[in-house]
Amino acid sequence: MTREVETIIEELRVRLEELSYAYYVLADLRASDAEYDDLFAKLQRLEAEYPQYDREDSPSRKVGAPPLESFQPHRHVVPMLSLANAHNEEDIRDFDRRVLKSLGRDESTEGNARPVAYTLEPKIDGVGISLTYEAGSLVLASTRGDGTTGENITLNAKTINSVPLRLRGPKSEHPEFVEIRGEVFVEKSRFDAFNADRSEEEGRYANPRNFASGSLRQLDSSITAARPLDAFFYSVGELRGIKIKSQAELFQRLDTWGLKYAKSQLAFCPTIDDVVKAHQKLESIRDELPYEIDGTVIKVDDEELRQILGFRSRNPRWAVAVKFKSREASTRLLGVDVSIGRTGALTPVARLEPVPIGGVTISNASLHNYDEIERLDLRLGDRVLVERAGDVIPKVTKVLTAERTGAESKIEAPTQCPICGTPSQRDAEKVVLRCPNAVCPARIKGGLIHFVAKNALDIDGLGEKLVIQLVDEGLVTTYPDIFGLSLDQLLPLERMGATSAENLLAAIEKAKSTTLSRVLFGLGIRHVGASVAEILARHLKTLEGLLAANYEDLEAIHEVGEKAAAAVAEFAGDDDNRAMIEALIAAGIKTKVEEVSHGGAFAGLTFCVTGTLPTLSRQEAQNFIKKNGGKPVSAVSKKTDFLVAGEKAGSKLKKAEGYGLKILDEAALLKLAEG
Repeated sequence: MTREVETIIEELRVRLEELSYAYYVLADLRASDAEYDDLFAKLQRLEAEYPQYDREDSPSRKVGAPPLESFQPHRHVVPMLSLANAHNEEDIRDFDRRVLKSLGRDESTEGNARPVAYTLEPKIDGVGISLTYEAGSLVLASTRGDGTTGENITLNAKTINSVPLRLRGPKSEHPEFVEIRGEVFVEKSRFDAFNADRSEEEGRYANPRNFASGSLRQLDSSITAARPLDAFFYSVGELRGIKIKSQAELFQRLDTWGLKYAKSQLAFCPTIDDVVKAHQKLESIRDELPYEIDGTVIKVDDEELRQILGFRSRNPRWAVAVKFKSREASTRLLGVDVSIGRTGALTPVARLEPVPIGGVTISNASLHNYDEIERLDLRLGDRVLVERAGDVIPKVTKVLTAERTGAESKIEAPTQCPICGTPSQRDAEKVVLRCPNAVCPARIKGGLIHFVAKNALDIDGLGEKLVIQLVDEGLVTTYPDIFGLSLDQLLPLERMGATSAENLLAAIEKAKSTTLSRVLFGLGIRHVGASVAEILARHLKTLEGLLAANYEDLEAIHEVGEKAAAAVAEFAGDDDNRAMIEALIAAGIKTKVEEVSHGGAFAGLTFCVTGTLPTLSRQEAQNFIKKNGGKPVSAVSKKTDFLVAGEKAGSKLKKAEGYGLKILDEAALLKLAEG
């Protein structure tokens, strides 16, 4: 009897998988909802009665699993890189020119201007996801995160009907291991219907992208299962066991494996002229599509050419994202509020009569500064044009003066800070109004939020809301105060349990050991961004070196401009700043400098690191390469000099061997540095 039951369960699974694939991927209804529900209920009943036949990739997993306490981090085998941006036809043609030049195909030389074939895809306005399949079974799903490390959302991803728990097609065509990248989204009509059913108390989502992001990151996967999420796929990361020679072939594979992609909006373009036409066509019909798109993605089709083109530090040279023109709408200016940043800048923000633009309701927009208000001749009560630049940041672009009634009134620049009441001042460039009060609560909050942010001290758990709460409670007013926080001070705070408080204190302690460039950037010195901070760190060496800095020495540093030198010297000469730096040192801040050598044994050489090395992490190996003057790269190409390979090196090792590159293990890398 049990053998019979096992057969029935397997037949139910096969039937449900076929019906689900037909409906959610092929848009082909092959059974009524009632029939599907009956089959599903029967499967659940039998699996509960005979748990020995339960399986991780059963269709019953689509309903969710018990809630998680938190998401675990997941490091992508191959990083999920971002794409460089383009905005118009000339940018598209510039991209093509760069590709041709890198491939040695000079477009100006008649007879040698061999065009490169491209694919064009819609840029889905959703949330990035990576699915990992081993031998055809889904074993892990992750968010994009920072591109290197995302969050493990496997249980949630399994509930999305267009995410197969097992790849379809012959097992012989399944890769041993593959990271499949895509975008989770929700169709506009389903988003509107979902929002319409929610009460004001429950809250409504601002746009489909926020909805997809919030739904994908529910700790209770049964909530995710109840949301109308969908997914399209478009690329692979690590791939083992098979080779894919082009983007066109990848889409054929996705078809075979049962993975959806934006098939009806794809374009295969033999020339760049075809790319331009396809981009313009897709932009013209964007509002007719059932889902939101904010541009197109252009990729070199041929995988071998991609390997030759390689990567920059943050994005591939063989692909570009082309943004659509920003959207506009008209509305009325109701008022002007003032935002105060960490530098004291008083930034006017337009308060608008709410207006929908591109699926988002806009009620505030940037006005930049008060000179911009004068340039626009903007008045309270004016009807204005509002633009979502890049479909993200709204700004007022024009006043519709013909619609004035005479009831409009002039907008006055504030003569004092609206938070602390200190008289406002024009900055040295006579453009920005500033609050000069260094202890203005708004400036303190802005400075602290910047100091603990990801690119600065990167204190996990210390976000904007908690910083504001700490300042409002009088627990923190300066950077060093953060390192004096205690458990007794944290526990009474809103939404702060014992575990959260202990984790935060541990993160603060960890942040005491950092790089000098992070601290310099976190201090928020004007004109000192992340790259200038790295340059300064290599010259100043320590925080004590900052205290000794003077304008002449700083201005003499290559790549440090006059404004940055003056700002750093002024900062270092201020008594309050000096006392703050000394307090940071007394609090136990220990900084190191990441040296970059322009000479050394590896000068002029490129290295790709893959697999697991015996003693060095991948980051440590890359730092070692940089320290010795070499350049670490993320992908193998014919131009790579060495592949440093550890255990489970995968496809990069095969590519390197195919190119005839020199292969090093960790010991050989260390020995090579000795000359």
